[in-house]
Amino acid sequence: MSGHSKWHNIQARKGKQDARRSGQFSKVAKAITIAAQKGGDSAMNFSLRLAIEKAKAVSMPKDNIDRAIARGTGEDGAGVQMEEALYEAFGPGGIAVLIKTVTDNKNRTLSDVKHILSEHGGSFGSAGSIQWMFHLWGVIMVEKGNMAKATPDPQEMEMKLIDAGVEDIQDTESGEIEIKTKTENLKKVLYVLQSAGVEEKESGIQWIAKDTVPVSQEVEDKLGELFAALGDNDDVEDYFTNAA
Repeated sequence: MSGHSKWHNIQARKGKQDARRSGQFSKVAKAITIAAQKGGDSAMNFSLRLAIEKAKAVSMPKDNIDRAIARGTGEDGAGVQMEEALYEAFGPGGIAVLIKTVTDNKNRTLSDVKHILSEHGGSFGSAGSIQWMFHLWGVIMVEKGNMAKATPDPQEMEMKLIDAGVEDIQDTESGEIEIKTKTENLKKVLYVLQSAGVEEKESGIQWIAKDTVPVSQEVEDKLGELFAALGDNDDVEDYFTNAA
C-alpha cells in the first residue's frame, strides 16, 4: 500500500486541483452505485458503507451520495447497470499494472484503457499474466497521531487487532500506520478500531504486489505519466503496481 500511495501522490501532483476534485466525485459515485446494486442499506451492505465513507473523505455532498445510491438500486428509474472489470497490463519497463474499472459501457472503457496504455509505453497482458503477482488484502490506513491519542497502550491494541484477524501492521514513510488483513476480516478489524475511538484515514480492498521491483528515474517518470492518464479517466476506479 505504501508503494501504491506513492504512485497516487505522483499522479495527484501532476493533476489540476479542480479537475481532480471533479474526477474524485465521479469515481466515488460509480463505486457507490455499483455497491448499491447489492442493496441500498449501508448498515447491511458493507461494500456500500466503505464507498460512502470514501465519498465523505473527499467532501462529496450528501445529495450526490443519495443520487448515486438511487442509481444503483434503480430508484432513479434510469435503468443503468454498472460493471466492474480488472485489466492486467504491463507499463513502461515491463512493470506490472492492475487496472480496476467501473463503467456502464465496457467496450468504451476497454478502448480508452488500451489507448492510454499504448500512448504511454504500456500494453495489455494475457489473462493471468499479472494478477498472480498480487494478493488481495483488506487495508486500513491510520494516522499515527490518531492511533496514539486513542490507544495509550499500543501493545494491547495490537493484540486486539491480531485477535480480529490483522496479519501485518507497518509504519509507512508518509507517517501513517498500514494495517493489512484478509478481506473477510476487514469489517471486524474496522469495528475494533472504531470501538477504541481510532478513526481510519482510508480503508478498502486493495491489490498489493507480493514483491516490488525497483525502477530507474526514467521509468518512474514514465510510470507517473501513465498513472496520471489512468487517474484522469472517469472509468478507472483504481490501479495497482509492483513498482517500488
